[in-house]
Amino acid sequence: MGAEQERLKETGWKKWGPYVSDRQWGTVREDYSANGDAWNYVTHDIGRSKAYRWGEEGIAGICDLEQRLCFAIALWNKMDSILKERFFGLSNSEGNHGEDVKELYYYLDNTPTHSYMKMLYKYPQQRFPYEALLAESQKRDRTQSEYELMDTGIFNNDEYFDVFVEYAKQDTDDILIKITVHNRSDNDASLNVLPTVWFRNTWEWGYDDYKPQLSGSANAIKIDHQELGAMALVAEGNPAMLFCDNETNTKRFNNIDNGKTFYKDGINDHIISAANTVNPANTGTKASFNYDIIVPAKQSTVIRLKLGDAGVNTFDDFDNVFAARLQDADEFYETLHPNDSNQDEAHIQRQAFAGMLWNKQFYYYDVHQWLKGDPAETAPPAERLHQRNSKWGHFNSKDIISMPDKWEYPWFAAWDLAFHCIPLAVIDMAFAKKQLNLLVRDWYMHPNGQIPAYEWDFSDTNPPVLAIATWKIYQMDKQANNGVGDEFFLERIFHKLMLNFTWWVNRKDESGNNIFEGGFLGLDNIALFDRNTRFANGAHLEQADGTSWMATYSLNLLRIATELAVTNKAYADIASKYFEHFIYISAAMSNLGEGGQSGLWDEQDGFFYDQLRMPDGSAEKMKVRSIVGLIPLFATEVLDEIDITSNPIFRDRMDWFAANRPDLAALVSRWDERSSTGKHLISLLRGHRMKELLKYMLDENEFLSEYGIRSLSKYHLDHPFSANINGSQLSIKYLPAESDSNMFGGNSNWRGPIWIPINYLIIESLNDFYQYYGDELTVECPTGSGNMMNLKEVANEIYRRISKLFLPDENGRRPINGTDEKAQTDPDFKDHILYYEFFDGDTGRGLGAAHQTGWTGLIAVCLYH
Repeated sequence: MGAEQERLKETGWKKWGPYVSDRQWGTVREDYSANGDAWNYVTHDIGRSKAYRWGEEGIAGICDLEQRLCFAIALWNKMDSILKERFFGLSNSEGNHGEDVKELYYYLDNTPTHSYMKMLYKYPQQRFPYEALLAESQKRDRTQSEYELMDTGIFNNDEYFDVFVEYAKQDTDDILIKITVHNRSDNDASLNVLPTVWFRNTWEWGYDDYKPQLSGSANAIKIDHQELGAMALVAEGNPAMLFCDNETNTKRFNNIDNGKTFYKDGINDHIISAANTVNPANTGTKASFNYDIIVPAKQSTVIRLKLGDAGVNTFDDFDNVFAARLQDADEFYETLHPNDSNQDEAHIQRQAFAGMLWNKQFYYYDVHQWLKGDPAETAPPAERLHQRNSKWGHFNSKDIISMPDKWEYPWFAAWDLAFHCIPLAVIDMAFAKKQLNLLVRDWYMHPNGQIPAYEWDFSDTNPPVLAIATWKIYQMDKQANNGVGDEFFLERIFHKLMLNFTWWVNRKDESGNNIFEGGFLGLDNIALFDRNTRFANGAHLEQADGTSWMATYSLNLLRIATELAVTNKAYADIASKYFEHFIYISAAMSNLGEGGQSGLWDEQDGFFYDQLRMPDGSAEKMKVRSIVGLIPLFATEVLDEIDITSNPIFRDRMDWFAANRPDLAALVSRWDERSSTGKHLISLLRGHRMKELLKYMLDENEFLSEYGIRSLSKYHLDHPFSANINGSQLSIKYLPAESDSNMFGGNSNWRGPIWIPINYLIIESLNDFYQYYGDELTVECPTGSGNMMNLKEVANEIYRRISKLFLPDENGRRPINGTDEKAQTDPDFKDHILYYEFFDGDTGRGLGAAHQTGWTGLIAVCLYH
């Protein structure tokens, strides 16, 4: 067992980590407006001068588990009007496709205990084009692509710095920091590098007036905090020290002199304009070393620091510790991808895991306090008590959570997090289990059983995928432990998932007919209209995906119950219950709905569609060929013979349906037939319907792209679907890239691009089907090619196609980089990978959020597979 695996068994090694957000401004937590306008209440510009209430942000930032003390870097190229202390980006209303970070940075390496970490920030030497990025984005409409930092041409002549920030832990509380600045230009260039340490402001809100202290001494910033003990940030060399306080500049915002002088923006103002805004006494709650350096052309400069024990200030063993931690990281990842394996895949996988680990964040949000306001602050507007998250007063988080993207989405999202946990379990099983447990704890989960969706609106509805992740991780853990599963983990979550399932049944089945109206379900603008719409005439949308997700959920809980029934027979009753739910959902989705109502399957087209149910009971099918109609593939579970024979209660209930409701039993695929592989299959799809769906899915003129499965069929490029909805003629067509719709802010697009999580679930389902059918069932892949494959081979083909997004082709070009020549060919760009939110359905170009959007980390599992 390697050194990093040993550290994972010990306590304390995760006390310090990359838990600082990339963006705190523009978040719901910091919004105290009357109208919920989070993007304008605290802007990028305001963030420089305003103390945050709930968390901190920084570049390459680290902090302790409770974010009492933070460290990050700031930079100044002698040209900008502000220090580069935080990543710049556009708010939702400023970008032509919603919010968008306008920086170039990459998460390059990280270990599960954060014993070694590395990231890269590319900082232009010319004036950063803040105004140009905003102005050009405002000119563009939704039919045009986003205007990115690379598009400005600011990197064309290599007039930029590559700033690598690395951390290596000497011990649990002693962290070595190395900042390596490369000047990529042909000329010497000046730069201020400001390693910065500060306390999260906990003293100004009226609960605790204890104020920690930073002070300067020789080459060290002494750190005095009653909970952290005596620490210091020690700098090599003799850089100047600058001190101010992490407190709001009231003079700037309100022209109020509160008797204080050295505000949060004091170091910024002093560096930029030589203002008298830093404390000459060298004390405060925010402090920087100021390395004012000239980096020679095509050369590099190294800055070394230590954060930890106040009594240790030598750098004698610095390089040896760094080398040892890097070797530990190499050994750790080689166990996943041995030296003789595909090194391109290993490189992509390692950076994917790095992004997953860098995107951990300290997430602090007490909704009750947030709604009420703080004793020492002006009472917030009363309107807030009836707006966003006002029904979630019980929610109280102060945890380290895996985020989708710490700039684009610096808050957890429930269905994203379920997918995050699968790759995280490969490298840190304990952390993955803890993340799943968090979402169902009493202070997260609503008393009514709802799981919070995401910060922007906890009450929104995400697909119920937590059970999928729970079962998958349990299986992974069981396999790694020689067949011994963590039943405590499984049982603990299972009980909460049952409550959540009941919430779905009670809240999202409007007609009580087992057809579910989940709302937008995270798929944003996949439909003609916002699927949360409540029509004045009482019509409502019956969703093929919402219903399929619930069928899948039923099977997930059935499978968990059968596992738990091995040691506790009481769970056989519960398995029977979820089998019954599944049977009735299957009936509702077919043409045998209760009361003679038509189902969601269209026999003529051979596809599942949403339908708009009218008050008179009639229904209009929304004939859009999208992943909404493929999600029934996910409602699949494979059982061994023993899972059935050892649970007589479950067996009897299955037999009862076979004998007394053969009409319903006939809808469910093969549950009463043992295959040649010795398996039983429970699925929404019998062979005919599965083959019909696969015919569409594997057609390159429909869903199958060169880079995976599209979210909307390419058929709709030339055949848009239109319908008259509530007096308005609405239309939807295939869009391979960015959205042309402002639905949900227009900042993502499910109308055609490729999304990794959906591809992952399709692959998993195909593998499940293969467990039952084996080599006996083959389908044409691609459709029309004459090439027959078993379902395992089809799954592998989709793995191969989505892997191509990241892998260099025969010309060394990665599809994710699109037509950007510098990103494709420049040696200082081409091997740094961005893990985008989604991908162009035709070209594979990366789109949306760029920095490890959580679920795109599933590519690490695909390559691990």
